[in-house]
Amino acid sequence: APRTGGYARRMPFDRPGTWLRCQLHAHTTRSDGEATVEGLVEHYARARFDALAITDHWELTRAEHAELVLVPASELSARTALGGEADVLAYGIERLPEPREEFPSIAEAARWIVEAGGVAFLAHPYWSGLVPDDYLGAPDLAGLEVYNAGSELNHGNGLSAVHWDDILHRGARPFGLATDDSHYPGFDSRLAWTTVRAAERSAAAIVDALRSGAFYASNGPVLEDVRVVDGGVVVRSSPARTVLLRSGPWDGCTVHADPLAMDWRGRAVRMDAAGLIVEARLDPPELWGWGRVEVIAPDGSRAWSNPLELPRPATGGAVDVP
Repeated sequence: APRTGGYARRMPFDRPGTWLRCQLHAHTTRSDGEATVEGLVEHYARARFDALAITDHWELTRAEHAELVLVPASELSARTALGGEADVLAYGIERLPEPREEFPSIAEAARWIVEAGGVAFLAHPYWSGLVPDDYLGAPDLAGLEVYNAGSELNHGNGLSAVHWDDILHRGARPFGLATDDSHYPGFDSRLAWTTVRAAERSAAAIVDALRSGAFYASNGPVLEDVRVVDGGVVVRSSPARTVLLRSGPWDGCTVHADPLAMDWRGRAVRMDAAGLIVEARLDPPELWGWGRVEVIAPDGSRAWSNPLELPRPATGGAVDVP
């Protein structure tokens, strides 16, 4: 299978730079959004975001703001192998394809974006009815939206964690974004974001971080550190009711704040005064060689790390999935 995406070259928590709270999917009146360009930009600036990618369909919407980094972006469409439609988010491009018409495949859309100097992410897989092969057949994709707040708010199909895991089980390593996909700011905005570790406060640095996996996704919690230590994974975060590590089929680890809930291959290292987890240790079995962390806050909101490379035994304990 194509090995699209990859492990983060360096986890963002030990990478030099600055944390930027980014909104990477939002629309204006230049496509199908309700806000003007100026109104959308001011909306996210007032919400104290650090960066915004305006992803109007088949448009490159330009804007400037003294307090907000504007990342050049667009949302392009493509046909799927089964004749459906998919959307591909293009970050860091300075031009659009001509003619401006649907690509014959996701692979061709992603290839065009990368050749134009950008980075490509598959939008809302659950909402679009996509399957793992739709991602696996496009090796130039860097990742996908694990959480699309607009789709979740309006249709209940914005969480694509199962789609993500299905692709990970097949050998690819997509990075995961969380976004608003806002069309009606004030109603479907400020609900999800991607926190990027950028070398500097610039659009180019944000695009580079997206390309290299130096970020995490969230609709609430803060990830303070995720690192592999002595064969296990240590997670520090804002107060959490649950910290878990997803890996291959049959495997994973979970730590709960609730003393009556059963921990599995993990333990709380530190709790806060309210009895919530602020540091956890997870000890995955040496089978799959990869994992991804989720932190769940008391209100049910989540944060997602990008895939981690986990140590394997010297004999190579990976299990092939039929």
